[in-house]
Amino acid sequence: MLKRILLATAAAFLVCDVVAGESCNSTAPVVVHPNPPGVNKYDSFAVQVRSTAHKKQEYTVQPFLVQVGEANTTSGASIVHNTSVAYFDFCGSVEVSLTYNNGPIRSAVIRPHSYNIVPKVHGDVITFSLDSPKNVVIQVNDNIWDVLNLLTNPIETEVPQPSDPGIIYFHPGINNSTAATTNKQLLVPPGKTVYVAAGATVTLPLGFHNVSDASIRGRGLLLKAPITIEYSSRVTVRDLVLINTNIGVAVSTDVTVRGIRSFSIGAWGDGFDSYCSRNVLVDGVFMRDSDDNIALYQHRNNWSGDSSNLTIQNAVLWADYAHPINIGTHGNTPNPETMDGVTIRNIDVLDHREPQMWYQGCLAINAGDDNLIQNVLVDGMRVENFREGQLINLRIMYNSKYNTSPGRGIRNVYIKGLQYNGTNANPSMMLGYDEQRNIANVTFEDLVVNGKKIYDGMKKPTWYYTADFVPMFANEHVHNLTFTAS
Repeated sequence: MLKRILLATAAAFLVCDVVAGESCNSTAPVVVHPNPPGVNKYDSFAVQVRSTAHKKQEYTVQPFLVQVGEANTTSGASIVHNTSVAYFDFCGSVEVSLTYNNGPIRSAVIRPHSYNIVPKVHGDVITFSLDSPKNVVIQVNDNIWDVLNLLTNPIETEVPQPSDPGIIYFHPGINNSTAATTNKQLLVPPGKTVYVAAGATVTLPLGFHNVSDASIRGRGLLLKAPITIEYSSRVTVRDLVLINTNIGVAVSTDVTVRGIRSFSIGAWGDGFDSYCSRNVLVDGVFMRDSDDNIALYQHRNNWSGDSSNLTIQNAVLWADYAHPINIGTHGNTPNPETMDGVTIRNIDVLDHREPQMWYQGCLAINAGDDNLIQNVLVDGMRVENFREGQLINLRIMYNSKYNTSPGRGIRNVYIKGLQYNGTNANPSMMLGYDEQRNIANVTFEDLVVNGKKIYDGMKKPTWYYTADFVPMFANEHVHNLTFTAS
């Protein structure tokens, strides 16, 4: 019954925003954009691409430098690492050829592993094919820093005219627009679209405040240009590359974030945060951040109210700090709030590294501040061998750094098709607070850990808990925890 209710809820509330205007142009099947200003070229990899339908035409794609990091657990500072980013648009299928310039190639893999893209290596050259646009990481010699983050898009056909009165147009260059700013911030009016062209960089904070039917999209770059969407409705963010740029959604409805690629380093480096909002869709994103990739919260600052129908799907997540997905934490103890209806589907987690026990979990559902979190569906989540942390952390939390009370409870969580392959995970935790503030009705269907299906009917000593084989510890305030196999 729980499964049917959650699946019906997900189907009924799934936010749809069909991507229009992107199709195959057979005469120009590959489009290479100029690198945006404000970033430096980076030559760990040389990149060539050609269409399988037009093999005589080869295109050069120049990677650029992005910095990512990890926590120094002695000083608390970030250890900075350089990584490569390259991007282009294409239709049909393409062949990609990479020359690695930093020494002999002993091994090369393409992630996510679920894409089943197996490269060929000849000397210092790596080749592979893409049959559709997707975001991939090419990792050489098991080095997780000196990788190529290859970001690809469908070919864009609906490029607006700069003279269109409904468009705020950023031309190639830095902040190259005639748009007026307020206190060095671009406030987007209702009904307007901000278009960031290829080769354009925006360094201005962007605000969607009390507006409707507005958007930002394009093939350009946002560099330290946070996007704030508050008290707004029907807002879309699409296709951009973000560096040290958070997207925050608060007290808003019908918000879609689709196809963005996010990188960050430094404190408070979340990729996407939602507060007290309804009908929010995060779709087709690639995120490598220095804090939570995606966090779904309740009350903070002046934002308050319940949340409902929050969907994360088709995402590739890499958390150098904290969680790939974090749900809960912040709320409103004097006026308790509820988060009802979270759907997470088709997720690839490439990494998670968090030494602090309080903040571990590739999927963390932590109810604090008298929050109630209920009706959560996870359908298809593949977790690769991360560095340090937990696979799952469900907890009624009272962390004195961030909470003024423990949460009210976590109810009705259905996790289907969770797969983990790796050796570094700490035991997962499922911790109720007391008998009133508990966790109830959690079901795992087809949980697979290192190729072994974990379910209540598996062969095991009768005195063992099924959770021991995850391994996971569930305390006495967790009720109706089941593991099933289809």
